[in-house]
Amino acid sequence: MTQAEREQENGKEKEKEKEREKEKEKEKEQRGIKRPIAPPVIPEPLQEARSYNRLIRPAGLDTSSRMKWTNTAHHPEHLVGEEALYVNPTDCYNVHWPISRGQLNVHSGAGGSLTAVLADLEAIWSHVIQKQLEIPLKDLKYYRCILLVPDIYNRHHIKELVNMLLLNMGFSAIVVHQESVCATFGSGLSSACVVDVGDQKTSLCCVEDGVSHRNSRLCLAYGGADVTRCFFWLLQRAGFPYRECQLSNRVDCILLQQLKETFCHLDQDISGLQDHEFRTRFPESPALLYQVRLGDEKLQAPMALFYPTTFGIVGQKMTSLQHRSQGDPEDPHDEHYLLGTQSKQDQSSKASAERKSLPKPPGFEGELSSQGGDPSERGGGAHGQDVELGHSQNDCLMGGAEMEEPPSALLSRKTAMTQFEGKALGLDKAILHSIDCCASDETKRKMYSSILVVGGGLLFHRAQEFLQHRILNKMPPSFRRVVESVEVITRPKDMDPRLISWKGGAVLACLDTTQEMWIHQREWQRFGVRMLRERAAFVW
Repeated sequence: MTQAEREQENGKEKEKEKEREKEKEKEKEQRGIKRPIAPPVIPEPLQEARSYNRLIRPAGLDTSSRMKWTNTAHHPEHLVGEEALYVNPTDCYNVHWPISRGQLNVHSGAGGSLTAVLADLEAIWSHVIQKQLEIPLKDLKYYRCILLVPDIYNRHHIKELVNMLLLNMGFSAIVVHQESVCATFGSGLSSACVVDVGDQKTSLCCVEDGVSHRNSRLCLAYGGADVTRCFFWLLQRAGFPYRECQLSNRVDCILLQQLKETFCHLDQDISGLQDHEFRTRFPESPALLYQVRLGDEKLQAPMALFYPTTFGIVGQKMTSLQHRSQGDPEDPHDEHYLLGTQSKQDQSSKASAERKSLPKPPGFEGELSSQGGDPSERGGGAHGQDVELGHSQNDCLMGGAEMEEPPSALLSRKTAMTQFEGKALGLDKAILHSIDCCASDETKRKMYSSILVVGGGLLFHRAQEFLQHRILNKMPPSFRRVVESVEVITRPKDMDPRLISWKGGAVLACLDTTQEMWIHQREWQRFGVRMLRERAAFVW
């Protein structure tokens, strides 16, 4: 290449560099210009539904069917159930909810102390026993009861509940068991991943042969009521014709729950706008008939269970795990003591093995045999009993399969679960994490092939197929080859899923093995909470 050609090439490169610099300067200028923000684009179906719903006017129905507020002329001390819901807001009554998010509703407001909450529960149960079951309270000494507790439970609350049932209400005996295990009893399954979708909480637990795996327990702070609230927001966006509807009104909340149960679904084949109608029947108001046009709102609301950030719940713990208790002064042999005695037993057994391996002096065998053997093997006296109890309880605490795995694997599973504590897990992801915390691959295979959904928060059309499809798509690839089929059970034996746990409690009361689990009133008065450690079918 000649000198002239080289100079020509260099000139072309310089011109290209200048053009690049000019383009960069233009981009900087364009970035500095403030462009007008375009309004959000509203989908055509939503805009059409909104335009239609805003023109709707209600039609009056027969005025003779008006509802009435609860009659409080005789000034009852308390009201329970629907009578409490339909109390006129102008009456001087405070409405209390003793249970919130699956736990006793202890708060700083009026009626929020533990004593007040227990008094409300006692009033509700006493009312139902007398009015619905027609059993006089003085005859409760001839009856026993089954108390179902959450999988993630508060030990102090359970202790106070048992105290109320046995001492205050006067039942002769009680059995305390977990909801998830009783759900498997009621559905006739030996092992299952139990998913309890309630009104305000969703709990998950893997149950194998009547034993709840402690590390698999999860409690999510959302449920059917949050779906109702999300549906209400979507209805408002679509121009809901009943414009006076408010979430702060108890009667309106009942209407919204009925609309959710009637219209919402999880069938992705249903699309497009559809016309519906609903009626409003409120006390001291005429009955009205409304027309409403809805589209994807009916699918989007229950979909929020899989995308819980849609609920907009902030400022609270979204995911809870089972943690160790802080101890109880009435129960000195709590799990802290049992774990301590277990470690002491391990140390004593190692020391005994070392002593046996050492050469013994003459006459040592005879002296030892005359004393009845090695003291660490005799297990006599109070200390020997404590050690034996600690060993058996610790075996139950860890689970048979969990004791066989190395401690590093157990620690990694606990760490994996702890990192999700406080985060908003979707229902499908929560199921996968709960199953993943099981000890062995064989147990995980059982859980994937039997996912039991109970409670009333997922009673939507095609919910079973929808959940099963999401689990199949998100489960680890290694299990897709091992698991023959992922089965989601929403109506075992064609029973109402809201009654499965109660059915299991009835089955539990009839079992022969349950006879050893009854805690009698006199035993509770004498030994207190220690009886729960001795008689409960789960690790207290």
